[in-house]
Parts: sequence; C-alpha cells; structure tokens
Amino acid sequence: MQNYPVVDRILDHIPKINFDNTTDEVSLFETTIRYLGGMLSAYDLMTGNITGKMRETEAVRAVLKQAVHLADNLKVAFDTPSGVPDNSLRFGPPRKLGSDTNSIATIGTLVLEWTRLSDITGNPVYGKLAQRAETYLLSPRPQLIGEPFPGLLGTSVKIATGEFVDSRGGWGAADDSFYEYLIKMYLYDPVRFADYKRRWILAADSSMKYLVSHPIGRPDLTYLAMWNSKSLNFVSEHLACFSGGNFILGGLTLDMPEYVNFGLELTNSCHNTYISTATNIGPEVFRWQDDRLSPNAPNNPPPPQNQSAFSAASGFWIESAYYVLRPEVVESYYYAYRATGDPKYQEWAWDAFLAIKKACRAGSGFSNIENVNLPMGGNHTDFQETFWFAEVLKYLYLIFSEVSLPCLCALCP
Repeated sequence: MQNYPVVDRILDHIPKINFDNTTDEVSLFETTIRYLGGMLSAYDLMTGNITGKMRETEAVRAVLKQAVHLADNLKVAFDTPSGVPDNSLRFGPPRKLGSDTNSIATIGTLVLEWTRLSDITGNPVYGKLAQRAETYLLSPRPQLIGEPFPGLLGTSVKIATGEFVDSRGGWGAADDSFYEYLIKMYLYDPVRFADYKRRWILAADSSMKYLVSHPIGRPDLTYLAMWNSKSLNFVSEHLACFSGGNFILGGLTLDMPEYVNFGLELTNSCHNTYISTATNIGPEVFRWQDDRLSPNAPNNPPPPQNQSAFSAASGFWIESAYYVLRPEVVESYYYAYRATGDPKYQEWAWDAFLAIKKACRAGSGFSNIENVNLPMGGNHTDFQETFWFAEVLKYLYLIFSEVSLPCLCALCP
C-alpha cells in the first residue's frame, strides 16, 4: 500500500521477535504460511522493483535473517523416518509432538515458502526438505487408496512411511492448498517443477470429469463434490471456493481458456452462496441435492424440512452457518476480475466487504459470526482470524488497485 512509515515500524519490530520460545503449540503449516511466508514476501517486495523506493538495507536484511532463524527452528518437523513432517511442534527447544499422520494440505503447502528460502539464501537444505515430503503426494502410495481419481488424493498420510491411510478428499479443508500450490510451483519455476504442472492438470481434469455437480432445479450452478473413494458427497465449504480462482490461474498460466471458463463458473456459483443468505455472506459448509442422481440415492438426500424452501430458492442448504472471516470467495473474485476485466467482480467484492463490515465489525476489530442466515449474523464469537488481514483485506485491496497490477490476460477489454 506504499505506507512507508508503517513499513518502518514493521522493520523495527521484526528483529525483536523471539522465535525460540512459546507457551503454545506451534503449527508448522500456519507458522510457515503466516510468519515465514510473510517475511519472505516482505523481503521480496522490499528488494524488488515494485516502487523503486525500497532497497536492501540492514533493516531489510534483518527480515531475511529472522526468516532463516524461524525455519531453522521449524525444520525439526521433517526429522521423521519418511521425511513427511509432523505439523505439531513445541519450541524451547524445538521438538515434535509425535503425530501419527499429516494432511496433504499441510505437506503440500510448505513447498513454495521453503523452496523460496533456499533460492534466496543459496542454502538448498530448506527446499529439499519440503520437496522430499511432496514426493509422497506426487507419487501416492498405495495408489488404490491414495488416488481414487487420477490426480485427486486422499487426505491423510502416515508420517512414518508416507503412505496414504484414506481415500476421502475434496477441494476443502485439509486438502485445498495441495492443489493450489501445484500450479503455483510450476508458475514459480516451470523447469524445476514441470511435474507439478502435470499433477495439477490431472487433478483439474478429473475434477471437471468426475466431481462436477449441479443442484436440482439450478443447472446454472456448478459445485465440486467431495469424495470417499469413488462415492461422491454433495457437500462443499467456504474454503473450497478458492477453486474458482485456482482454475482461473491455471488457465492463464497454461493458456488454456477452458480452465479459466470453468473457474468463472465455480466463482459465480460461490457468489450465489453469498447473495442467498440474510447477511449476504456465504456459510462455512453447505450441501445440495445433485440433479443427475436419484433423489432416493443414499448419497443424495433431500434438504432438512426446515430448509426446503431456502434450498429450492438458492440451490443449496446450510450445514454449518458460521462465517469465520474466510477469504476464499473474494480471492476468486480477484482472479476473475484480473482475468476478464469485468467490473461486476469488483462490485461483488465491494458488496462482500459491506456485508462483512455490517455483520462482523466488533468495536475496533472484526469477529467471526455464528449464523450467516440471521439478519446480523447472530452472535459474535469474539475471535479475529489472522487471515482476515493476510488474505481477505489483501484481496479486497488488490481487486481495486490498478497501480502496477495490469490485467493478466488478453480476455480483458
């Protein structure tokens, strides 16, 4: 945002952070994407050429030094027989808590930040740790359990062996960012990570072939089902609504408009979850009845009676009504706008911001709410998520910022 006095305060603060001790459990996943990723991104922005106003100074180098120090504490997580990391750690001193399994989202999300740290510092250790763990996801074992559809995986992996223990999955919690980072790694370095592109294409094609579902009476809506082996569950999450943006990014990266267009379908359908509720905010978990299967199929039940009218109008019903300040829908709006230049996505983003401000504002901050289908969201839960700042406000800012952010492809007018 070019607010340089605030940048100076941040630069003054970061060297003072003590990453050696904490009274709480340390999540390898959350600490990587927030702290490590945040410092690496800050370092890249401040040493890059986005404004010409920042340069590598002692204060900027201190940001990278802290990133290295934090990674050196975190890397104990990878000290397992397979190299699959333990997500649960303690510091003071750094140690694992002895988890049995880890999820593909956690394992697959580490690779970008840890590779970037190696590339900046010239120390290959960090990238090798994360890339070794990723190999178990690129070549899942046993395949019949770990890969029920080509490119689409189960969720949990044994830390001791790297083997999959289930065939359940989706584009939502515990799975999501594995798929997200496949195409981002290829975009980061198409030579080193060509196989990541292949795996993303497999996952994207299988999703379009096997998971696409339209609710009864709403053929205009397209959602991605979850799976348990070959059986589909017609349920999705606010988390899974990043998939629209990810398909758009993949289509732009690979110059394949069919992925962009499919991503726009998914984005438009997630917009429907927002405009259908009393708060104009989408729920945490929602279900629908698939229009191809028999309404009597065991995996295709009708909505509860108290939501039948809501479902008939909106095409889905609410299973979990919370909103926990999630970014995924506005994230996909951002990609859709950058791909098309269509101002309706800016309008949708602004509507979302006003709705969140109205329902979630709590004094000087913002709170999770209990029920998106009550006029003011029901009760506040008195908790403000880190990703409210790191993602929601970031995408809302970027979708309206025209400075140094040209449209991403020739679809723009």
